[in-house]
Amino acid sequence: MANYSFDVTTGADLQEVDNAVNQAMKEVHQRYDFKGAKCTIDFDRTKAELKLEADDDFRMKALLDVLQSKLIRRHVPVKNLSIGESEQAGGSRIRKEITLTQSISTDTARAIVKAVKGRKLKKVQVAIQGDQLRVSSPSKDVLQEVMGFLKEEDWGIELKFGNYR
Repeated sequence: MANYSFDVTTGADLQEVDNAVNQAMKEVHQRYDFKGAKCTIDFDRTKAELKLEADDDFRMKALLDVLQSKLIRRHVPVKNLSIGESEQAGGSRIRKEITLTQSISTDTARAIVKAVKGRKLKKVQVAIQGDQLRVSSPSKDVLQEVMGFLKEEDWGIELKFGNYR
């Protein structure tokens, strides 16, 4: 009897994030409310971090709104953004760090495993494999049910389902 499975992962396409940052900076340079302002967005691909810097709170909020709208348009999960507190950056400038969640944390993975097992579905196996989960079962219908359940719940991150076989 064959076992069917799928993987549960999370993360953003870093190229799309890069494109969204470039589009956001282009819009900031063209917008009237940013005229004369020194606003920057730095994207560190290796750490999956964004550093925003603006002249004041108002411009920081506007800069963040522009960035989030560009990320949404490029299908980057905004749920995976961990936005830090605003901090002073010399003079009246304000800095904010945003971290992109690229993998499922161990605690979240354990919570997902516990929740799926709590559903008491027949012959469902959930295995933590590094930063992803593998859900397997002899029944495709049960896998569909698990997928639906995982989509309904709020895990604090955007879940992706792949390798369905």
